[in-house]
Amino acid sequence: MNQLLDVQDLRVSFPGRGVRARSLEVLHGVSLSIAPGEVLGLVGESGSGKTTIGRAVLGLVKASGGNILLNGQDITHADAKTRRALAREIQVVFQDPYSSLNPALTVGDILSEPLIVQGATPRDARAKVRTLLDQVGLPGDAAERLPKEFSGGQRQRVAIARALAPEPRLIVCDEPVSALDLSTQALVLDLLLDIQRETGVSYLFISHDLSVVRHVSHRVAVIYKGDIVETGPARTVTLTPEHPYTQRLLLAAPVADPANQEKRRAERRRLIEQQRQQDEHAGAA
Repeated sequence: MNQLLDVQDLRVSFPGRGVRARSLEVLHGVSLSIAPGEVLGLVGESGSGKTTIGRAVLGLVKASGGNILLNGQDITHADAKTRRALAREIQVVFQDPYSSLNPALTVGDILSEPLIVQGATPRDARAKVRTLLDQVGLPGDAAERLPKEFSGGQRQRVAIARALAPEPRLIVCDEPVSALDLSTQALVLDLLLDIQRETGVSYLFISHDLSVVRHVSHRVAVIYKGDIVETGPARTVTLTPEHPYTQRLLLAAPVADPANQEKRRAERRRLIEQQRQQDEHAGAA
């Protein structure tokens, strides 16, 4: 099957602190792919490199090695003009729905602006905005309101509508529900699933939460310290993981039974110590 997104041996390095400091490589040859209409969950703890992968796909950080292909086209080092054209193909939904929306613009202006930039008339843009608001479950009068007038969940719906506006083939969802309460998380996740089924858009869904990626993903890739350590069907990876790091992520999720919770904590501590020893041994070698 032809892949929509194909990330091959991706490496990203950041400059070290100080004049003579060495650069720090945060991705060590990461490879992953997403088929058309597929949701790939990318899961890992803070600092694992998962967001860096998303930002590299979006062109927000530079790759120091490897290739990023979109529908067979190498976009690893795409220039600004090419990136603007790629906005029709790739969009993003960020973690914080408020900071990603211009507080001075109405929702209608936020949604119509990219459409007009791409050549739509103001009349066509307004009609499209009404369709987008309906698609994400917001009332028509939302177009006349400012982002601050909405709840966090509603603002994230606006952000999703903005991402959908150019009808992209891929949306990078970077922790899109982590700033929301649990009940709102469920509503937004269900909305993303409904949109995916209706439109066939693909998601690179980035999260630290195995239960979240299990809910939305077809496949899951687990990243640990800049390396993909496990990949497979979502149900397999999130319920019966093979790699100790993925097992730790699974054990970190709380359960209602106190006795079972204590056992899980003890097992997680054992796995953490085991991983620490392995890391020390690898560093010494």
